Amino acid sequence: MNEFEAGDALKRAFRDHPAGVGLITAQTPDGPVGLTVSSVASVAVDPPALSFSVTRATGSAGGVLHADSFVVHLLDARHAEIAQTFAVSGTERFTEEQGWETLPTGEPLLRGVRVALRCRSLHQLEVGSSVIVVAGVLDAHFGETAEPMSYIDRTFRGLGETI
Repeated sequence: MNEFEAGDALKRAFRDHPAGVGLITAQTPDGPVGLTVSSVASVAVDPPALSFSVTRATGSAGGVLHADSFVVHLLDARHAEIAQTFAVSGTERFTEEQGWETLPTGEPLLRGVRVALRCRSLHQLEVGSSVIVVAGVLDAHFGETAEPMSYIDRTFRGLGETI
């Protein structure tokens, strides 16, 4: 299997593999930036750390990668619309209707999210056109919980009932 075929096979393999949905936001000198990710994972409890990956180091991803700190929002089903908005380049972001506030430390925070983790990058590893970030968790902001949301076959979905 050549590299192109292996890449297509990887996409196909993960298309039906459910992933949680995160929204990463940061404040940059040019204003707030944010992007939707489906790669957030817990890494360690001591020290508290998580990881995520972004596809390129430009635009919103570049802003997050170069920020001193950022917020990783773990989204649930009530945030599907905002997840879609931040997944598409050029959409209107950080509007009053979306429910944003600014933390005392300067990062944008989505009000009403079940949890938002303020983080600082510890390590960044380039892999092809992607960057894997390992981030230390600085503090957490908890809200109400709702039905979990996953990303499956390029669609945001609720998880439904327990098995």
